[in-house]
Amino acid sequence: MKPYRQLTQLQRYQIQACEEAGLSQTHIALQIGCHKSTVSRELKRCKVGRYNAEVAHKSAIKVRRSSVKSTRFTPLLWQQIIGQLARDWSPAVIAGRVALERGQQSISHETIYQWIYRDKHSGGVSHRYLLRAYRGYRKRRKTHDGRGLLRDRVSIDQRPEAANQRLHIGHWEGDTIHGREGNLVTLVDRKSRLLNARKTSSRTKAEVGHKLITMLTAFQAKTLTVDNGREFYGHKDIANKANVDVYFADPYASWQRGSNENANGLLRRYFPKGTNFNKVSAQALRRVVEKINLMPRKLHNWKSAYEVHYGLSVALIT
Repeated sequence: MKPYRQLTQLQRYQIQACEEAGLSQTHIALQIGCHKSTVSRELKRCKVGRYNAEVAHKSAIKVRRSSVKSTRFTPLLWQQIIGQLARDWSPAVIAGRVALERGQQSISHETIYQWIYRDKHSGGVSHRYLLRAYRGYRKRRKTHDGRGLLRDRVSIDQRPEAANQRLHIGHWEGDTIHGREGNLVTLVDRKSRLLNARKTSSRTKAEVGHKLITMLTAFQAKTLTVDNGREFYGHKDIANKANVDVYFADPYASWQRGSNENANGLLRRYFPKGTNFNKVSAQALRRVVEKINLMPRKLHNWKSAYEVHYGLSVALIT
């Protein structure tokens, strides 16, 4: 395979002469010694009228000078990447946030992966920061617990369009995470994806309801969408005291609360199944929630949930 070379100004004048003589792109390519696809791309440089070698050459030089150069590996840049990987950022998150904060001083996530694998082959351990580096998979089986629908529940079908379309901040999804000797109650704003979580010793409707009322009131929530778990039997009390409209997803339709399910998955990175929440302090939980809320998101053009929710800008790349 021949290496790619930029066309010279002389070759462009040859292309102009051949094109004016009515030769085909294949014949022009043979004349100047390049591939016909190169000729095809070159002829497209002049959008209006016939091909002009001088205009095309100036355009090519301008594009070449303004193009972003490939990022060179430096020990300082590598240490910065390691620091972000240690914060549980993926290469895609790092690349996206660097582009947002530094503009043309950007780096491709593919380049970061190449550097990680090169480090692994030389005996490094940076690949251990990757989320799925040593994560096993298991087949998920659908189970049925025989639960009926809650009394006086309001279906998600009646939820306002503003909540469905994520038009405004204030529409939340709620759930619980079960652990050994304790649980978490989680809330996620549908628009900003801001996460909030509190510990509970049990999953009774009284304790879960109390935590939800406290959190929803602090955020001045408009709506709450939950599943059909028994811990939400006190939904009418939650609606009255927190001044929110509570809606229930359809049974076995977790995708209807996808933001909350995703946030719970992020929390599970730090608190895997079987975690004894009795030994997890409120401060430790708060630090994890803050880390997740400050993690750049692709859906927010690499802004964090915290920045989107509060309309702020934070320098996350040091």
